[in-house]
Amino acid sequence: MKKAGIALVLSLLVLCGTAAANTLSLKIGYFFPKAEGGPDSLWTIEFDQMSFQKSDYAQSTLGFAYDYFLTRELSFEISLDTYNKNKSGFYVDYVGYEFTEGDFAFPAELYQGAFSVAHTLNLSITPVQFSIKIAPLGRRNKIVPYLGAGGGIYFWTVYLRGDIVDFSDEYFYEDEDLGDVPVYPIYPAQLREERTAFGYHGFAGFKVPVAHRITVDVQFRYNSVKGNFKEAFLGFEKFDLGGYTISAGINYWF
Repeated sequence: MKKAGIALVLSLLVLCGTAAANTLSLKIGYFFPKAEGGPDSLWTIEFDQMSFQKSDYAQSTLGFAYDYFLTRELSFEISLDTYNKNKSGFYVDYVGYEFTEGDFAFPAELYQGAFSVAHTLNLSITPVQFSIKIAPLGRRNKIVPYLGAGGGIYFWTVYLRGDIVDFSDEYFYEDEDLGDVPVYPIYPAQLREERTAFGYHGFAGFKVPVAHRITVDVQFRYNSVKGNFKEAFLGFEKFDLGGYTISAGINYWF
């Protein structure tokens, strides 16, 4: 589904590029995810239990956009961006031991452990966005400020691979010195959700002409979107895919 959406947008950009008096843009940015949620959020659970931090999921992005001018001040924009981040982490409060019955997680404050209990969490987001952009001073100035807003379709994938601790299944380890110590089974997992979501965005920026048909574009963009888990991550609340992006790019004017 994601590949079909990307192919559609790229086709639209190519077709639109043959129109007159509009712009094609290439931009490089940096995405900072909000990564918020309640106690049943995948973000919250991962940040509480694992060595992951919100800053670990900030990542560079690459994007393309086409602007079709309706008037000198008003344009319609189609844009596509790509974001992908893969991060490995370990359970901060538990360590692993291997037994005949299987692997178990022991409290790290009491035991050194035979191995770290770790997994990788990958997030990919490809937003296809449709926006109305306003340049109140027009587009033929030394500096062209603008702002805009709109909605979009977000193709996203979450993939967890590695060891997970099942805290719903408690066992007790008989320690000669400590008595009964609660421990939990460790299971290998490969959990993947690939879905689409709808969201909205707002942005502001400015363009600076540097040549007859070329401008440099600097932009701040905020996205608000949440995805629903329906398969591998059932039981978790909606997944926060929003955040903000700071980008710089080149516009080519037709």
